[in-house]
Amino acid sequence: MPSQINQDDINKAVWNACDTFRGVISADTYKDFILTMLFLKYLSDVYRDEYNKLVEQFGDNPELIHAMMSKQRFVLPEGASFWDLYEQRHQPGNGQRIDEALHAIEEANGTKLKNVFQDISFNTDKLGQEKQKNELLRHLLEDFGKEILNLSVERVGSLDVIGNAYEFLIKHFAASSGATAGEFYTPPEVSNLLATILEPVEGDEICDPACGSGSLLIKCGAMVRKNSNSKKYALYGQEAIGSTWALAKMNMFLHGEDNHRIEWGDTIRNPLLLDKDGKRLLQFDVVTANPPFSLDKWGHEDASSDAYGRFHRGVPPKTKGDYAFISHMIETLKPATGRMGVVVPHGVLFRASSEGKIRQQLIEENLLDTVIGLPEKLFFGTGIPAAILLFKKNKTDDKVLFIDASREFKSGKNQNQLTDSNIAKVIETYKVRESVDKYAYLASFDEIKENDFNLNIPRYVDTFEEEAEIDLEAVRSERLALKAELNLLEDEMAGYLKELGYGA
Repeated sequence: MPSQINQDDINKAVWNACDTFRGVISADTYKDFILTMLFLKYLSDVYRDEYNKLVEQFGDNPELIHAMMSKQRFVLPEGASFWDLYEQRHQPGNGQRIDEALHAIEEANGTKLKNVFQDISFNTDKLGQEKQKNELLRHLLEDFGKEILNLSVERVGSLDVIGNAYEFLIKHFAASSGATAGEFYTPPEVSNLLATILEPVEGDEICDPACGSGSLLIKCGAMVRKNSNSKKYALYGQEAIGSTWALAKMNMFLHGEDNHRIEWGDTIRNPLLLDKDGKRLLQFDVVTANPPFSLDKWGHEDASSDAYGRFHRGVPPKTKGDYAFISHMIETLKPATGRMGVVVPHGVLFRASSEGKIRQQLIEENLLDTVIGLPEKLFFGTGIPAAILLFKKNKTDDKVLFIDASREFKSGKNQNQLTDSNIAKVIETYKVRESVDKYAYLASFDEIKENDFNLNIPRYVDTFEEEAEIDLEAVRSERLALKAELNLLEDEMAGYLKELGYGA
């Protein structure tokens, strides 16, 4: 029985594999090569595991083994596994062979992996001329062929291999690639918090319109299984960046989330999660996302004539797309069961003008349920604190709960982190829905109206701590005692110096 691998081992091995490409192509580009190879290696090891088990059981019946392998959750065509490529790594044509293997896997698995690899090619001039390219890819195959990256089922267990490695790489590369980390990376603790609070259950349809690698959707799926012990749910998502969409599809594939629909396209300019006629937005029980913060050029020019009527409360400003995503998400909530959680920068809580008017209407319609302030330096690539807005279609009161969780976190060198106890406190406060001194406040509609619909958390949660009174007499006494002690030490030192012949 092989020893179980841990995520740190995978991350270190994947990071070392990046050395093959450093100095040759940008990190933002080779990230996709690394993750695609990791996906291929994982598939190959899992498939080989299953094949070996069947050989052990039915070794004398190759036809039966072949038939049973064809009924697995995925198909790995002959000649297309990582190990086939590894055996031929010293021969010319590594790039072409890898591309052909990926195409064959795509074709063999029908809609599950349709077009997933269309945005990546290992046979690219970005890796240099043919000889250099072949050497780079040989090294890559050898890196992934090491025993440390044996990704058999017994070693990996229930680890989210692709998802965790993806987040690991994003942490290291988002800044260097010039990308805004908010577009790609949601800290897992924030995903856990959202999935727990939104409480998805059996039968729910769950959507993330800015789904990235799909990790938040996958956590919501896991929450349904935990809450309902059921796999009767459906996941929906849309992602604008092709390579990230491909990773989301791979992630769904590896997690056995077959009941999903992940579209590739710009959610605001071109929403693709539509009904059969393509005229109406689909609606969901749970909608959750961490959209890009204050996106510039989000599609302002066409918003006033939006075919789906998403901006009837007002058109967000040209250079800040936060309320464009919020408006879209609100319109995709089911009337009876719809609930929503979205991560936003704090400006969304108090900026005026068109954003203020949209915010006011959302509150007047009694859709806003809770505002949760998060700590600073929680999101990679930005030190600014963020907030979570929770909306509900079926609220039972007209109040808004404010939770200030900004001061409770585990401090790190570059990043802060929410601990399990921090998350548990937020969830408990959310469930009880009562004011908590210096932590939470349940505000009435009238109070929010009096504040001109400004949702800035300090207006509602008073976290001011009075400084302890200073006892000046005690301070004076302590000062005199220290002065007397210093005089004694000075006298003692003078005596020692005199004995040594240094005294006067």
